Amino acid sequence: MPEGKAPENKAQAERAEARKLPPPVAALERTAAPVSSLQGVGPAIARKLAPLGIRTVADLLYHFPRRYLDRSSLTAIGSVKTGEETTVLGKVCDIESRPTRGRKSVLTITIFDGTGYISGVWFNQEWHKERLREGVEAAFSGKVQYQYKRLQMVNPSYDVLGGEEGEDRAEAIHTGRIIPLYPATAGVTSASLRRLVKRALEAVSGMADPVPRSVRDKFDLTPLEKALREIHFPNDNAALKKARYRAAFDEVFMMQVGLALRKKHYEAQARGIAHDSSPGLTVDFAQSLPFEMTGAQKRSWREISADMKSATRMNRLLQGEVGSGKTVVAVLALLKAVENGYQGALMAPTEVLTQQHYERIGQMLEGLGVRVELLTSSTGRTVIDNVASGEVNIVVGTHALIQQSVSFARLGLVIIDEQHRFGLDQRVSLSEKGEDPDILHMSATPIPRTLSMTLFGDLDVSVIDELPRGRKGVITVVSDQSQRKGAFAMVGREIKAGRQAFVICPLIEESEKLDARAAADEAKRLAAEFPGYDIGLLHGQMKSDEKRKVMRQFASGRIDILISTSVVEVGVDVPNATVMIVEDADRFGLAQLHQLRGRIGRGSERGVFILFSDPSTDEARARLDAIKRYDDGFELAEADLRIRGEGSLFGNRQSGLPDLKVAKLSRNFELIRRAREEAFRLVAADPDLSKIEHVLLRWETNRRFGGSLDWLFKG
Repeated sequence: MPEGKAPENKAQAERAEARKLPPPVAALERTAAPVSSLQGVGPAIARKLAPLGIRTVADLLYHFPRRYLDRSSLTAIGSVKTGEETTVLGKVCDIESRPTRGRKSVLTITIFDGTGYISGVWFNQEWHKERLREGVEAAFSGKVQYQYKRLQMVNPSYDVLGGEEGEDRAEAIHTGRIIPLYPATAGVTSASLRRLVKRALEAVSGMADPVPRSVRDKFDLTPLEKALREIHFPNDNAALKKARYRAAFDEVFMMQVGLALRKKHYEAQARGIAHDSSPGLTVDFAQSLPFEMTGAQKRSWREISADMKSATRMNRLLQGEVGSGKTVVAVLALLKAVENGYQGALMAPTEVLTQQHYERIGQMLEGLGVRVELLTSSTGRTVIDNVASGEVNIVVGTHALIQQSVSFARLGLVIIDEQHRFGLDQRVSLSEKGEDPDILHMSATPIPRTLSMTLFGDLDVSVIDELPRGRKGVITVVSDQSQRKGAFAMVGREIKAGRQAFVICPLIEESEKLDARAAADEAKRLAAEFPGYDIGLLHGQMKSDEKRKVMRQFASGRIDILISTSVVEVGVDVPNATVMIVEDADRFGLAQLHQLRGRIGRGSERGVFILFSDPSTDEARARLDAIKRYDDGFELAEADLRIRGEGSLFGNRQSGLPDLKVAKLSRNFELIRRAREEAFRLVAADPDLSKIEHVLLRWETNRRFGGSLDWLFKG
């Protein structure tokens, strides 16, 4: 053995021993292991679990039941009544499949619970018999009918509870009083998920709790392992309620811890640019405005200006109602960068909006000696070279700004408009084209307070919550087809008075599958309806030059009626437009409708917003009721959150944030507020969570953020 080798091996052994985790910590870390590490989960089952988002043991543990069946309160089949929505439980005792005259098939599967029989009936869905085999115990949910001398449900929803081939009855997890029912997929039933969850809980038995005891005591939280067991296999409703509260708290608290860590890290890493020279351009611009800024605009500018003067890099969201004057504040920020010898860049999501910004900012800065250029995918090499040389002071562009060929001489400020339209990587890419430029995010989409505290929890926020003086507002009317003649007559009166109108359609061409008016065909129809008037057409499939030409003609008054898809939803500013008709309005989301409404009534005349619709769902009716009821965008955003839930609003893939599976932003404002307060307090006292009592919290937070906080473990 070479000299010195033994001591080295001894030292390595000691370090390895020191690195051994105590059993509770090791059990917690096992949650990060692949789901295939569990007994009985081979490659085939792992592949079937992947569509459910289950790849690790933790994914399985946090794949929570969508609902529960309490056997003690189920309706006996012998007691059900026709016409009622109910859930019954029984064993499959008969399977019948027969063809119909129209070459279709009818599948009838009957269950029996000791008190009676009821059948589930499906048309052309033979695959159900692969899951509902004879002897399998299943719960059917649906409306009870009495036909052909028997009780039945047509297309019932169902869950397989037990009795499947290969099931270990000794596990006894399908026969308790409260049975969890999981979101399932092909080849993975609710019953098989219960078995896998039981094994996952056994694998992490004795796990440590990552939430510090002081926080658990303060919020009266059930210990984590107990909470997970109660969520999956509840003993009673009271314990289940406390367990789900613990899960909701963890989701919100660890998200806020992650946001607080990101904010601290950002502030520590981003030294930033101190834009602190004597104001020149900003004062000249403010004095040239033909109106006085609102109090909210002035407040927002003070906050942004203070950030830009600081040596710490700005990372702020400017949020404002449609037409509230965000562009004026953004221009002030751009000029502050320019008067300090830097360039400013504004990135917008669409060419129409980008063109509008370019033309409007150019007009605002006329006579100030500031060079503004437009950069899109069709921009020539000359503009790119002039940006790189520093000859261009302000560049307004689409995502073309982040292409590799674009570089800046001295980028000092990045503004990202409608920032939720861009992915996290796109936003970062633009900021990396400068040496720690200040970053200002802008959004004209009002965001509920709870969503703002989560989605933008690591940003400073300025809100413009006032509209410019003199606006008369917009009247919103929800109409059916019988009122079309009157609506068109009103459009005619507005045009005769020298004003303009929009007609918005959801599609470009007629579709056999969707009964919706198409912009192209609507233009032909309206040309016949309004002979002698100029009608324009705008949609996303037009070439950039064509779109710009149409928008210039509409803005100059040469087009009386603009037929368009929702490409005009953001940023289009034509003060003379007073009427907007939206065809098939139930096909648009609330945020889209509110943005569209913001395109009219921007001048001194009152706007009229007419929605033609024949809603076929409760959700569509709720959206139309909300857009009619609420003028305020923030109230409308809260309504949208209640109607749609978090899933479609959160944008997790773009935000880089973990999912909320239990916590509801529409209901848990106080929980989010308190958890955020506690998280930011904790991180302020321990910025890298290095204290012994916070190490597990650091690990678990990073796991939930998909490893994006790995920098915490370096150094």
